[in-house]
Amino acid sequence: MAKSELFGKDLICSQDWRRPELDEILELAKKMKEKRFSPEYTSLLKDRTFFMFFYNPSVRTRQSFECAATELGGHAQFLEPKTMRLKTAKSAGETTEDAAKVMSRYACGLGIRILEDKISAYGQGDALLREYAKYASIPVVSMAHDKFHPCQGLADIMGIEEHLGEDLKGKKILITWAHGALARSLCSVQEAALLASRYGMDVTIAHPEGYDLDAEVMDVVGKNCAENGAKFEITNDVKEGYRGAHVVYSRNWMSPNAYHGGEFHKQEEIEKALRYTDWICDAEKMKLSENALFTHPMPIDRGHEVTDEVASGPRSIIYDVAENRLHVQKAIMALTMSEKLNK
Repeated sequence: MAKSELFGKDLICSQDWRRPELDEILELAKKMKEKRFSPEYTSLLKDRTFFMFFYNPSVRTRQSFECAATELGGHAQFLEPKTMRLKTAKSAGETTEDAAKVMSRYACGLGIRILEDKISAYGQGDALLREYAKYASIPVVSMAHDKFHPCQGLADIMGIEEHLGEDLKGKKILITWAHGALARSLCSVQEAALLASRYGMDVTIAHPEGYDLDAEVMDVVGKNCAENGAKFEITNDVKEGYRGAHVVYSRNWMSPNAYHGGEFHKQEEIEKALRYTDWICDAEKMKLSENALFTHPMPIDRGHEVTDEVASGPRSIIYDVAENRLHVQKAIMALTMSEKLNK
Protein backbone atom coordinates (compact mmCIF):
# COMPACT_ATOMS: atom_id res chain seq x y z
CA MET A 1 0.00 0.00 0.00
CA ALA A 2 1.22 3.48 -0.85
CA LYS A 3 2.13 6.03 1.77
CA SER A 4 -0.82 8.09 2.96
CA GLU A 5 -0.80 11.81 3.66
CA LEU A 6 -3.12 11.08 6.59
CA PHE A 7 -0.35 9.75 8.83
CA GLY A 8 -0.36 11.70 12.10
CA LYS A 9 -3.60 13.56 11.30
CA ASP A 10 -6.25 14.24 13.98
CA LEU A 11 -9.91 13.38 13.35
CA ILE A 12 -12.18 15.55 15.46
CA CYS A 13 -14.75 16.47 12.82
CA SER A 14 -15.08 15.19 9.26
CA GLN A 15 -15.43 18.75 8.01
CA ASP A 16 -11.78 19.32 8.98
CA TRP A 17 -10.74 16.83 6.28
CA ARG A 18 -10.77 17.22 2.50
CA ARG A 19 -13.17 15.05 0.51
CA PRO A 20 -10.34 12.93 -1.03
CA GLU A 21 -9.09 12.15 2.49
CA LEU A 22 -12.55 10.95 3.51
CA ASP A 23 -12.73 8.88 0.33
CA GLU A 24 -9.41 7.28 1.22
CA ILE A 25 -10.80 6.15 4.57
CA LEU A 26 -13.96 4.73 3.02
CA GLU A 27 -12.07 2.96 0.25
CA LEU A 28 -9.76 1.21 2.72
CA ALA A 29 -12.65 0.44 5.09
CA LYS A 30 -14.48 -1.35 2.29
CA LYS A 31 -11.37 -3.40 1.46
CA MET A 32 -10.89 -4.25 5.14
CA LYS A 33 -14.51 -5.37 5.38
CA GLU A 34 -14.13 -7.60 2.32
CA LYS A 35 -10.83 -9.11 3.49
CA ARG A 36 -11.25 -8.72 7.22
CA PHE A 37 -8.40 -10.88 8.50
CA SER A 38 -6.04 -10.57 5.55
CA PRO A 39 -2.32 -10.65 6.49
CA GLU A 40 -2.11 -7.41 4.54
CA TYR A 41 -3.70 -5.67 7.52
CA THR A 42 -3.16 -7.79 10.63
CA SER A 43 0.23 -6.42 11.64
CA LEU A 44 -0.15 -2.74 10.76
CA LEU A 45 -0.19 -1.76 14.46
CA LYS A 46 1.90 -4.65 15.76
CA ASP A 47 3.29 -3.85 19.22
CA ARG A 48 1.49 -0.48 19.20
CA THR A 49 -1.00 0.81 21.81
CA PHE A 50 -4.02 3.01 21.23
CA PHE A 51 -5.23 4.91 24.31
CA MET A 52 -9.01 5.27 24.79
CA PHE A 53 -10.24 7.99 27.14
CA PHE A 54 -13.82 7.21 28.15
CA TYR A 55 -15.41 10.05 30.08
CA ASN A 56 -18.70 8.35 29.11
CA PRO A 57 -19.50 4.64 28.82
CA SER A 58 -20.34 2.94 25.54
CA VAL A 59 -21.33 -0.32 23.91
CA ARG A 60 -20.27 -0.22 20.24
CA THR A 61 -17.51 2.36 20.62
CA ARG A 62 -15.36 0.45 23.08
CA GLN A 63 -16.03 -2.90 21.44
CA SER A 64 -15.34 -1.66 17.92
CA PHE A 65 -12.14 0.23 18.80
CA GLU A 66 -10.74 -2.67 20.82
CA CYS A 67 -11.55 -5.10 18.02
CA ALA A 68 -10.03 -2.70 15.50
CA ALA A 69 -6.75 -2.44 17.40
CA THR A 70 -6.59 -6.21 17.88
CA GLU A 71 -7.29 -6.95 14.22
CA LEU A 72 -4.52 -4.54 13.24
CA GLY A 73 -2.12 -6.39 15.54
CA GLY A 74 -2.07 -3.77 18.29
CA HIS A 75 -3.69 -3.15 21.66
CA ALA A 76 -6.36 -0.70 22.83
CA GLN A 77 -5.98 0.45 26.44
CA PHE A 78 -9.18 1.47 28.22
CA LEU A 79 -8.79 4.54 30.44
CA GLU A 80 -11.30 6.33 32.64
CA PRO A 81 -10.26 9.92 33.40
CA LYS A 82 -12.07 9.78 36.76
CA THR A 83 -9.46 7.25 37.91
CA MET A 84 -6.57 9.49 36.81
CA ARG A 85 -5.07 12.58 38.38
CA LEU A 86 -6.13 15.10 35.76
CA LYS A 87 -6.65 18.79 36.44
CA THR A 88 -10.27 19.94 36.36
CA ALA A 89 -12.10 23.13 37.26
CA LYS A 90 -12.70 21.67 40.72
CA SER A 91 -9.52 19.68 41.40
CA ALA A 92 -5.76 19.85 41.08
CA GLY A 93 -3.90 17.44 38.82
CA GLU A 94 -1.99 17.02 35.60
CA THR A 95 -2.70 19.58 32.90
CA THR A 96 -3.92 18.66 29.43
CA GLU A 97 -0.59 19.77 28.00
CA ASP A 98 1.42 17.49 30.30
CA ALA A 99 -0.94 14.54 29.87
CA ALA A 100 -0.96 14.86 26.08
CA LYS A 101 2.81 15.12 25.82
CA VAL A 102 3.45 12.17 28.13
CA MET A 103 0.88 9.93 26.42
CA SER A 104 2.48 10.79 23.09
CA ARG A 105 5.66 9.09 24.35
CA TYR A 106 3.71 5.86 25.03
CA ALA A 107 1.01 5.32 22.42
CA CYS A 108 0.41 5.59 18.68
CA GLY A 109 -2.93 7.38 19.04
CA LEU A 110 -5.48 8.75 21.49
CA GLY A 111 -9.26 8.44 21.31
CA ILE A 112 -11.53 10.57 23.51
CA ARG A 113 -15.23 10.12 24.24
CA ILE A 114 -16.93 12.92 26.19
CA LEU A 115 -20.65 13.57 25.98
CA GLU A 116 -23.40 15.77 27.37
CA ASP A 117 -23.38 14.89 31.07
CA LYS A 118 -19.61 15.27 31.52
CA ILE A 119 -19.52 18.93 30.55
CA SER A 120 -21.25 22.04 31.87
CA ALA A 121 -21.79 23.87 28.57
CA TYR A 122 -22.15 22.94 24.92
CA GLY A 123 -18.81 23.07 23.11
CA GLN A 124 -16.61 22.14 26.08
CA GLY A 125 -16.07 18.61 24.81
CA ASP A 126 -14.97 19.85 21.40
CA ALA A 127 -12.63 22.35 23.05
CA LEU A 128 -11.08 19.59 25.17
CA LEU A 129 -10.33 17.39 22.16
CA ARG A 130 -8.79 20.29 20.30
CA GLU A 131 -6.63 21.13 23.32
CA TYR A 132 -5.33 17.55 23.44
CA ALA A 133 -4.69 17.71 19.71
CA LYS A 134 -2.75 20.95 20.17
CA TYR A 135 -0.24 19.37 22.54
CA ALA A 136 -0.17 15.72 21.44
CA SER A 137 2.29 14.53 18.80
CA ILE A 138 0.10 11.48 18.09
CA PRO A 139 -3.28 11.52 16.30
CA VAL A 140 -6.29 12.44 18.42
CA VAL A 141 -9.55 10.80 17.31
CA SER A 142 -13.03 11.69 18.50
CA MET A 143 -14.86 8.63 19.79
CA ALA A 144 -17.94 10.91 20.09
CA HIS A 145 -18.10 14.26 21.79
CA ASP A 146 -20.73 16.94 22.29
CA LYS A 147 -20.49 18.42 18.78
CA PHE A 148 -19.24 15.73 16.41
CA HIS A 149 -18.90 11.97 15.89
CA PRO A 150 -16.80 11.46 12.74
CA CYS A 151 -16.40 7.68 13.05
CA GLN A 152 -20.16 7.24 13.25
CA GLY A 153 -20.73 9.62 10.36
CA LEU A 154 -18.32 7.73 8.12
CA ALA A 155 -19.96 4.43 9.08
CA ASP A 156 -23.33 5.95 8.15
CA ILE A 157 -22.11 7.01 4.70
CA MET A 158 -20.44 3.65 4.13
CA GLY A 159 -23.71 1.87 4.94
CA ILE A 160 -25.78 4.17 2.75
CA GLU A 161 -23.38 3.67 -0.18
CA GLU A 162 -23.54 -0.10 0.26
CA HIS A 163 -27.30 0.02 -0.27
CA LEU A 164 -27.81 2.97 -2.64
CA GLY A 165 -24.53 3.00 -4.58
CA GLU A 166 -21.51 5.27 -4.34
CA ASP A 167 -23.11 8.14 -6.28
CA LEU A 168 -25.44 9.68 -3.71
CA LYS A 169 -26.28 12.83 -5.65
CA GLY A 170 -30.03 13.20 -6.02
CA LYS A 171 -30.69 11.00 -3.00
CA LYS A 172 -32.45 12.56 -0.02
CA ILE A 173 -31.74 11.97 3.66
CA LEU A 174 -34.20 13.01 6.32
CA ILE A 175 -32.64 13.59 9.73
CA THR A 176 -35.58 13.87 12.07
CA TRP A 177 -35.84 14.57 15.78
CA ALA A 178 -37.67 11.95 17.82
CA HIS A 179 -39.03 11.97 21.33
CA GLY A 180 -37.21 9.79 23.83
CA ALA A 181 -35.96 9.31 27.36
CA LEU A 182 -32.23 9.81 26.82
CA ALA A 183 -31.62 13.55 26.19
CA ARG A 184 -28.93 12.83 23.62
CA SER A 185 -26.13 15.10 22.45
CA LEU A 186 -26.04 16.58 18.94
CA CYS A 187 -22.87 14.84 17.75
CA SER A 188 -24.22 11.97 15.65
CA VAL A 189 -26.94 13.92 13.84
CA GLN A 190 -24.67 16.89 13.13
CA GLU A 191 -21.98 14.60 11.74
CA ALA A 192 -24.57 12.77 9.63
CA ALA A 193 -25.73 16.08 8.15
CA LEU A 194 -22.19 17.25 7.44
CA LEU A 195 -21.16 14.06 5.67
CA ALA A 196 -24.40 13.58 3.74
CA SER A 197 -24.04 17.12 2.43
CA ARG A 198 -20.38 16.53 1.52
CA TYR A 199 -21.41 13.47 -0.48
CA GLY A 200 -24.03 15.31 -2.52
CA MET A 201 -27.24 14.23 -0.78
CA ASP A 202 -30.26 16.48 -0.39
CA VAL A 203 -30.58 17.07 3.35
CA THR A 204 -33.75 17.77 5.30
CA ILE A 205 -33.65 18.40 9.05
CA ALA A 206 -37.00 18.03 10.86
CA HIS A 207 -37.67 18.91 14.48
CA PRO A 208 -40.27 20.60 16.68
CA GLU A 209 -39.80 24.26 17.44
CA GLY A 210 -37.19 24.72 20.12
CA TYR A 211 -34.93 21.84 19.07
CA ASP A 212 -32.64 23.67 16.67
CA LEU A 213 -29.23 22.16 15.97
CA ASP A 214 -26.02 24.23 16.16
CA ALA A 215 -26.57 27.21 13.84
CA GLU A 216 -22.92 27.36 12.77
CA VAL A 217 -22.93 23.67 11.86
CA MET A 218 -26.18 24.07 9.94
CA ASP A 219 -24.63 26.97 8.00
CA VAL A 220 -21.81 24.65 6.97
CA VAL A 221 -24.29 21.94 5.94
CA GLY A 222 -26.09 24.50 3.79
CA LYS A 223 -22.84 25.56 2.13
CA ASN A 224 -21.86 21.95 1.49
CA CYS A 225 -25.22 21.34 -0.20
CA ALA A 226 -24.89 24.50 -2.29
CA GLU A 227 -21.42 23.46 -3.46
CA ASN A 228 -22.83 20.10 -4.57
CA GLY A 229 -26.01 21.45 -6.16
CA ALA A 230 -28.09 19.73 -3.48
CA LYS A 231 -31.10 20.91 -1.50
CA PHE A 232 -31.03 21.81 2.19
CA GLU A 233 -34.21 22.30 4.17
CA ILE A 234 -35.25 22.63 7.80
CA THR A 235 -38.86 21.96 8.74
CA ASN A 236 -40.96 21.82 11.90
CA ASP A 237 -43.50 19.50 10.25
CA VAL A 238 -43.48 15.96 11.68
CA LYS A 239 -44.38 14.28 8.35
CA GLU A 240 -43.41 16.55 5.47
CA GLY A 241 -39.70 15.66 5.49
CA TYR A 242 -40.47 11.99 4.79
CA ARG A 243 -41.77 12.79 1.31
CA GLY A 244 -39.20 11.80 -1.29
CA ALA A 245 -36.69 10.55 1.30
CA HIS A 246 -34.35 7.68 0.39
CA VAL A 247 -32.84 7.48 3.89
CA VAL A 248 -34.52 8.24 7.23
CA TYR A 249 -32.43 8.89 10.33
CA SER A 250 -34.69 9.29 13.38
CA ARG A 251 -33.03 10.21 16.65
CA ASN A 252 -33.64 12.22 19.79
CA TRP A 253 -31.44 15.19 20.62
CA MET A 254 -31.43 17.77 23.41
CA SER A 255 -32.66 21.33 23.10
CA PRO A 256 -30.36 24.38 23.13
CA ASN A 257 -31.65 25.07 26.66
CA ALA A 258 -30.29 21.84 28.11
CA TYR A 259 -27.43 23.68 29.84
CA HIS A 260 -28.08 26.49 32.26
CA GLY A 261 -26.53 27.50 35.53
CA GLY A 262 -23.40 25.59 34.55
CA GLU A 263 -25.23 22.23 34.59
CA PHE A 264 -26.80 19.75 32.18
CA HIS A 265 -30.47 19.40 33.10
CA LYS A 266 -31.14 15.90 31.82
CA GLN A 267 -34.39 15.15 33.59
CA GLU A 268 -35.95 18.41 32.43
CA GLU A 269 -34.96 17.54 28.85
CA ILE A 270 -36.45 14.06 29.09
CA GLU A 271 -39.73 15.28 30.54
CA LYS A 272 -40.04 17.94 27.85
CA ALA A 273 -39.16 15.57 25.00
CA LEU A 274 -41.65 12.89 26.02
CA ARG A 275 -44.52 15.30 25.43
CA TYR A 276 -43.97 15.16 21.66
CA THR A 277 -45.48 11.70 21.13
CA ASP A 278 -46.14 12.31 17.39
CA TRP A 279 -42.42 12.56 16.74
CA ILE A 280 -41.69 8.87 16.26
CA CYS A 281 -40.57 7.11 13.09
CA ASP A 282 -43.28 4.57 12.27
CA ALA A 283 -44.53 2.58 9.28
CA GLU A 284 -47.19 5.20 8.46
CA LYS A 285 -44.60 7.94 8.02
CA MET A 286 -42.15 5.66 6.20
CA LYS A 287 -44.86 5.02 3.57
CA LEU A 288 -44.52 8.67 2.57
CA SER A 289 -40.87 8.08 1.60
CA GLU A 290 -39.29 6.52 -1.48
CA ASN A 291 -39.13 3.10 0.20
CA ALA A 292 -36.45 4.66 2.41
CA LEU A 293 -33.71 2.92 4.30
CA PHE A 294 -33.87 3.40 8.06
CA THR A 295 -30.70 4.10 9.98
CA HIS A 296 -29.70 5.03 13.52
CA PRO A 297 -26.32 5.15 15.32
CA MET A 298 -27.68 3.10 18.26
CA PRO A 299 -28.51 2.53 21.05
CA ILE A 300 -32.12 2.96 19.92
CA ASP A 301 -34.86 4.08 22.27
CA ARG A 302 -37.40 1.71 20.71
CA GLY A 303 -40.99 2.81 21.08
CA HIS A 304 -39.95 6.46 21.27
CA GLU A 305 -37.47 7.23 18.50
CA VAL A 306 -38.74 4.48 16.20
CA THR A 307 -41.12 1.54 16.29
CA ASP A 308 -39.85 -2.04 16.34
CA GLU A 309 -41.59 -2.60 13.01
CA VAL A 310 -39.30 -0.08 11.33
CA ALA A 311 -36.10 -0.60 13.34
CA SER A 312 -36.19 -4.38 12.76
CA GLY A 313 -37.81 -4.19 9.34
CA PRO A 314 -36.42 -5.16 5.92
CA ARG A 315 -35.29 -1.61 5.10
CA SER A 316 -33.36 -1.12 8.34
CA ILE A 317 -29.57 -0.95 7.95
CA ILE A 318 -28.76 -0.35 11.61
CA TYR A 319 -26.67 -3.50 12.01
CA ASP A 320 -24.75 -2.91 8.77
CA VAL A 321 -23.86 0.58 10.00
CA ALA A 322 -22.90 -0.74 13.44
CA GLU A 323 -20.55 -3.26 11.80
CA ASN A 324 -19.08 -0.51 9.63
CA ARG A 325 -17.86 1.30 12.74
CA LEU A 326 -15.25 -1.46 13.09
CA HIS A 327 -14.04 -1.22 9.51
CA VAL A 328 -14.03 2.58 9.36
CA GLN A 329 -12.07 2.78 12.61
CA LYS A 330 -9.57 0.19 11.40
CA ALA A 331 -9.01 2.31 8.29
CA ILE A 332 -8.64 5.51 10.34
CA MET A 333 -6.16 3.90 12.72
CA ALA A 334 -4.18 2.28 9.92
CA LEU A 335 -3.88 5.43 7.81
CA THR A 336 -3.18 7.86 10.67
CA MET A 337 -1.15 5.66 13.04
CA SER A 338 0.61 2.84 11.19
CA GLU A 339 4.33 3.39 10.65
CA LYS A 340 4.44 0.23 8.53
CA LEU A 341 1.78 1.54 6.18
CA ASN A 342 3.50 4.90 5.85
CA LYS A 343 7.18 4.05 5.33
